Amino acid sequence: MSRILDLMPELEPDELQFVQQMLGDMPYAEMQQFANIYRARRKKPQEVLILIIVGFFLIAGLQRFYLGQIGMGLLYFFTGGLCFIGTILDLINYKRLTYEFNVKEAQTVKAMLRY
Repeated sequence: MSRILDLMPELEPDELQFVQQMLGDMPYAEMQQFANIYRARRKKPQEVLILIIVGFFLIAGLQRFYLGQIGMGLLYFFTGGLCFIGTILDLINYKRLTYEFNVKEAQTVKAMLRY
């Protein structure tokens, strides 16, 4: 685990555990390549939280657009965050939303590296 932690110290604990299990015994050079690509594609929970808060006051659904959920983003935009209920739920679950996005991105990056 220390190799992953050395390469990507910014990972959340759950995300770090998932990436460690996913990479397993990958060679260090390939692990460095994974870390470089994944770092550029992953989203930070703090950024999602900021977008949710902005959604309360300006444009609902920004967090969904940011996470690549265009359909939900449009739904939130046209319904005012589902009358603020969806926005409040996203505020409570922002770390889970970010984690799910990052898991998909990690799997995509790993698949890209396996020619």
